[in-house]
Amino acid sequence: MQLSEFTLTAASVEPEEVFKALETVIQPETINHAIETTQSQAERNRRLPTELVISVVMAMSLWSNDSIVDVLKNLVDGWSHQLIRLGQRWSTPSKSSISEARQRVGPRVMSRLFALVAKPLATLDTPGAFLNGLRLMAIDGTVFDVPETEANARVWGYPGSRPGTHAAFPKARLVLLVEAGTHFSITLGFYWLSQSSSPCCG
Repeated sequence: MQLSEFTLTAASVEPEEVFKALETVIQPETINHAIETTQSQAERNRRLPTELVISVVMAMSLWSNDSIVDVLKNLVDGWSHQLIRLGQRWSTPSKSSISEARQRVGPRVMSRLFALVAKPLATLDTPGAFLNGLRLMAIDGTVFDVPETEANARVWGYPGSRPGTHAAFPKARLVLLVEAGTHFSITLGFYWLSQSSSPCCG
């Protein structure tokens, strides 16, 4: 099933429909492969298994205005049982438990998962994906505030500001190569906003 088969027909989309579309891009087997290759699997049975934590991180971008607990509830309501197998007595963990689980899983598995799925997805039938036989790509970007710590200030630096003023937070710029037909990110890199313009990662 191609992404072109999914269209937005209402202002509100139910979690089930969101994750039905997402599963066409990120298969459960791909998530399991990323976990295995980065050795990110939990050592014992937990209420928040690694597969669920990874899914929460992805879902945070879909419900960015919701609390992390609400994101988890949307996730469990919408995601297929094939991906997340939870016991019948499972209850929603607290915000602190979810945060601890994210720290436990770490970033390596997310980087590996991105590398596995970040590839062009459009077909010749995808609207706006090709022009004269060439795949259309675009460069996009955004700026993130990073926490106000000495370490972050040293690494990321602060953007320029008016004389006598100081930026509230260190900032990082995310630059993306995006497939125009699907809006899917193919590669990414973070850039410093201070004196250096070199990417820190990709």
